[in-house]
Amino acid sequence: MSVTHPPSAPEINLVEPSDLRISLAAGWRDFRRAPILGLVFSAVYVLGGWLITWAMTTKGQVWWTLPASAGFPILGPFIACGFYEMSRRLEAGQPLVASEIFGVIFRQKDRQIPAIAAVIVVYFLFWNSLAHMIFALFLGNATMTNISSSLAVFLSPEGLMMLAFGTAVGAASATLLFCLTVVSLPMLLDREVDFVTAMLTSFALVRENPRVMLSWGALIAVCLFLAMLPGFLGLFLVLPLFGHASWHLYRRAIT
Repeated sequence: MSVTHPPSAPEINLVEPSDLRISLAAGWRDFRRAPILGLVFSAVYVLGGWLITWAMTTKGQVWWTLPASAGFPILGPFIACGFYEMSRRLEAGQPLVASEIFGVIFRQKDRQIPAIAAVIVVYFLFWNSLAHMIFALFLGNATMTNISSSLAVFLSPEGLMMLAFGTAVGAASATLLFCLTVVSLPMLLDREVDFVTAMLTSFALVRENPRVMLSWGALIAVCLFLAMLPGFLGLFLVLPLFGHASWHLYRRAIT
């Protein structure tokens, strides 16, 4: 059973690059101590990636991608809680009992995790609509082609401009979401605070330590991108590593 702290104002610490290295080393250690559970949680994302790829390529049913992709923002916080609870138990010297860990994840439905999951879903839907608007803005008058079989439209001047602008907007959106969630999720598992306080604390942490925390976000983004290239299989390693490491970084950054 997860042990929660009594309500208190979170204090933000100074984060150094060494904290990132220490957190990564601790995350790798946790993964090696409980690899099977880590692989089980990662499998949710791998299977989801396969489902989306199957819907887009094999069946040509692109409409499947929206409900399939929406599952990630909904399930993501709960899956992440699995990594956090495992690291919390290892840190406290408690046994890793699978039924108890899954019980902790299930009980989050009655706490603040669903609220932050809803925020992430709304954010995801907004970004999806914004991406369609950017596509229409730059390529609305272009000759329609099947973009799943021909990428020539993206090599046109308008297509290149769309890619550049969309990438910049997407990076800004991802950065904002990272700022709001980097430590808010483990905090909601660990403490009895509301999701607004958790997100504001997370944002304040990045604001107080911009260089180190944004470097952490960039490292996560690059590693996730590379992990998805070999058929999403790299997520079996990257997700547990950063999931556990995020708990340890939270413990070093927030007191």
